[in-house]
Amino acid sequence: MKIKINQNKLKEGVNVVERISSKSSSLPVLKNILIRAYKNYINLIATDLEIGIKWWSLAQTEKEGEVVIPSGILSSFINFLPNEKVSMSLSKNDLLVDCSDFKTQIKGFTTDEFPIIPEVSEKSSLLINSQDLCKGLSQVSDIPSFSTARPEISGVFFEAKKDKLKVVATDSYRLGEKIINLDNKVKEDLSFILPQKAAKEIVGILGEKEGVVKLVFSPSQVLFEMKEDSKSTQPQIQIVSRVIDGEYPNYEEIIPKKSGTSIILNRAEFLNQIKASSVFGGKVNELKVKVNPTKKGLELFSESVETGEFNSFIPAEIKGKKEEISFNYRFLVDGLSIIKSPEVIFEVNGSSSPGVLRPAKETDFLYIVMPIKSN
Repeated sequence: MKIKINQNKLKEGVNVVERISSKSSSLPVLKNILIRAYKNYINLIATDLEIGIKWWSLAQTEKEGEVVIPSGILSSFINFLPNEKVSMSLSKNDLLVDCSDFKTQIKGFTTDEFPIIPEVSEKSSLLINSQDLCKGLSQVSDIPSFSTARPEISGVFFEAKKDKLKVVATDSYRLGEKIINLDNKVKEDLSFILPQKAAKEIVGILGEKEGVVKLVFSPSQVLFEMKEDSKSTQPQIQIVSRVIDGEYPNYEEIIPKKSGTSIILNRAEFLNQIKASSVFGGKVNELKVKVNPTKKGLELFSESVETGEFNSFIPAEIKGKKEEISFNYRFLVDGLSIIKSPEVIFEVNGSSSPGVLRPAKETDFLYIVMPIKSN
């Protein structure tokens, strides 16, 4: 193998694949990166056996070849190099790196024991803008909760129909649903459950990149393949993940069909007062929300034996009746932090029904939070 590539481009690729290799602890071989030199391309590969990442870039290839290198050593060394051409070649199983006045030899390994990332056979697929995908995932990826009893709620549910993709997550106490518009209709309906870890890695890797992602789904795995645009033949990044086996709960049943009371609030003020109430939230993080149409606002109340009590009032536009409902303040904070619009709509329908948070002028996202039932 003999190949040349600019230092900042190589650094970018190593940083992408090292996200997986650096976290692997079960097998020593998983702490390595597989480097492959093809004609005009370099390919970096890492896996933790649940997620596999492949990164490509144009390069000057004089001789094709491959080697496995410890990711931590390669990453640390590349960061010290100047932003100039890096030449990499092999001496048996060692990687020789030459850049400006820097020359080093990194002990490598053969590729025999490096795990193979399986190819995903295309059963169903769709195209989506990378920024739209990452924005949607970022709004729901923190919600799932790991559960051995109910593994299906440990991930993010994807459902594509016609020209819309829904990404949904729940932990049984709250739920987020984001609807993403697609430029093209899917040829057939598509649904699967993506592990939470993979969802977060996709946001972390693709979140700052512009491009088109082709999502390819098979019964056991899913591939997220990013290209510069839909006409490109060479991918920039491929992320392969297993899918969670099981049937996702019929979450639409818990979405209220109508609201008894609808409240429009300033999001920042509502969020700030809820955070203030947390000082007095007690062991169960309870926050009482009193809807008062007569006073045209919400009254918030929390109390703790150890710290005292909290009372506040927030002006609001209210349509509906007087209500008093208790929520876990942490769940309200999470929902309001996800929503970025200046105003939010807060819908309630009695003390035993879930509350719903939505952006005031958008219809593509909702956040549901279950109430704390009074004794």
